[in-house]
This record gives sequence, C-alpha cells and structure tokens, in this order.
Amino acid sequence: MSDLFKSIIVDQEHQKERLDKFLSNQFDDLSRTIIQNLIEEDDVLVNQKSVKSSYKLKVNDLIEIFEFSLPSKDILPSNIPLDIVYEDDDVLVVNKVSGMVVHPAPGHYSDTLVNALMYHIDSLSDGSQASRPGIIHRIDKDTSGLLMVAKNNYAHEILAKELQEKKTKREYIALVSGVIKNKKGLINAPVGRDPSNRLRMNVVASGKNAVTHFEVLEQFKDCTLIECRLETGRTHQIRVHMKYINHPLVNDELYGEKIDDFGQYLHAKTLGFTHPRTKVWMEFDSELPIEFKNYIEKLRD
Repeated sequence: MSDLFKSIIVDQEHQKERLDKFLSNQFDDLSRTIIQNLIEEDDVLVNQKSVKSSYKLKVNDLIEIFEFSLPSKDILPSNIPLDIVYEDDDVLVVNKVSGMVVHPAPGHYSDTLVNALMYHIDSLSDGSQASRPGIIHRIDKDTSGLLMVAKNNYAHEILAKELQEKKTKREYIALVSGVIKNKKGLINAPVGRDPSNRLRMNVVASGKNAVTHFEVLEQFKDCTLIECRLETGRTHQIRVHMKYINHPLVNDELYGEKIDDFGQYLHAKTLGFTHPRTKVWMEFDSELPIEFKNYIEKLRD
C-alpha cells in the first residue's frame, strides 16, 4: 500500500451519495473513470476496507485516498509560462515558481511543471514514474527555485546516478523562525513518514539517512536567514530538519505557522551538476522571488 495522501470524514450533507461521485466533486481534475479505477485498485478505502464505486456513503465514514501515479497518456500539456534558465538536447534547468506542483499527484493533475514541460518541450525522459517524465529530483509545491530536467533516458540515468552519489550541488536559502546562535551547523537525523500524521514527515528512527548543512547569513529580531546545503534529498528534508532543531521555516503551514499568502520562505538558489554528455561541470544560480526579497527588506526596516 502506498502512503496516505488524504483522509476525509463524511458529513451529513454527503450521506447516501455514491463514492465515485463524491470523489469526482472533491477532485475536479480527475475523471470519474480514473476515480473508479482507483477504487477498484484499492487506492481508495472506506473504513479501511475495499468497496465498490457505487458504495453509498454514511455519516462518519472514513475515506482514505492513497498516493498513486497517473499514466502518462492521461497527462495533458498546459500552456504555462516557464522560466527556462538553460536548455540543450539533453538537459534543461528551470526556475520553478512557488505554488507550482512539480509533477501530477493526487489533487494536482493539471497546471504542474510536468504539464508545462510537455507543452514546451518536444522530448522528455521516461522519468522514474509514468507521471514524472523528465523529472530527476523534486522541490515542494511552495518552494521556489532551480530544477534539472532530463530530455532523454541517457541523460536521466547519468544525472540520477550523480544525484544518488551525492555529487550534485544543491544550495537553498531559507528564512527560519527564531534566532540561531551558531554561525554554522550540521543536522544528521533520519527522516521518514510521521506515524501520527501520514501527510507529514518527521525525524524518526526508522527513517532514511538525511544530512543538512546550514550557515547563518543574516539575523533579525525573531528569525534568521540561512543557507542550506543538502547531502541527501529526502521529502521535506530542510523543513523537517529545521523544525527538529526548533527553527521551523517562516510561513510553513505544515511544520510551523502560516503568516501570509506566499509559501514557506525556501528557495533552491544554486544547482550544479556534470553535463551527462560533455562531462563539463555546470552551475546555475537564481535570484530570490520578489515576495521573498520584499519580506527580508521588511525585516531590515
């Protein structure tokens, strides 16, 4: 069974409604046919049991939707502007905006980076999953910054191997709550699914090895601007590690406190890798989003 994506408790308004109809209204970017297939494949359970699409909901039923991949044939290209920093026949580097999901996933099957790539790029690698063509590594929806994308399977295999061997350079700028007294730090703590909340990650003994280096760039009254360098690339790694040392990211709704309409103040600023064909080291930098810059200026006033 995959990880839990979302759970829903049925209220009185939706009792006696068909399960597939109810979920179609919950996820308007998924067709009724796709939802029926998910129910048939047990990616949707009611009260932890398999049911049919025609199941009539009851008050307080627990509906659990588990993570799944959408077949690539069902992913539709979208004419969404992209900030492409670099492109050749093998690879491209894109500067993702905060608020954009990287690849189709439950609840986000349109307007993702993959949808945009499929519109603008003629050829992408098969990816690690059908719903992730071209995608070698990810950053969270509300994190901005640089991503490398493979345009063919040759490039994908080499870049993915370099990433796995920790040779890829990935540096982030983050604004965290509280004042960090040490100028530099290293967090070595395993990250895995939070047993008490399957939508979150946490530092858990059974988690995967995760290492984050950080350095203080600037201190303010109630928060600190830091640079983070990743040795590993676990889901939500920086967000979880900073929460672990009691300095959650500013505006991180999942691990801290939401204060404005922007996402968490986290930006993938620097990306470096060896070109898969020429074997030349390539390194790219991107500016902070204007919202991030403006918030820092407010703190300086």
